[in-house]
Amino acid sequence: MGEVNTLIQQVPLEYFIILSTLLFCLGVLGVLIRKNAIVILGCVELMLNSVNLLLAAFSAYKGDGNGQLLVFFIMVVAAAEVAVGLAIIAMMYRNTRSVDVSIFNKLRG
Repeated sequence: MGEVNTLIQQVPLEYFIILSTLLFCLGVLGVLIRKNAIVILGCVELMLNSVNLLLAAFSAYKGDGNGQLLVFFIMVVAAAEVAVGLAIIAMMYRNTRSVDVSIFNKLRG
């Protein structure tokens, strides 16, 4: 484990911050712009994984395992979110034959 931390610590921390920021912004843009529910779900996963990358990088630089433990719990929540999200998308497709989220505007009362 010590070799991995020294290998990660050779890369400047700013690179991890920049990469994570770009991935998070790409995910936010995908959620705001796209109308396909599956793509939106993928963009939410991209945002969660960008935060995971940042937490793992900070944890490796600090030499502490608490950030990596938090990453594990975020991945568990993300897996549950995918399961629930795909079930909702499957029901939406079964009822409307489309996964376009603009259809949900018709549900306003």
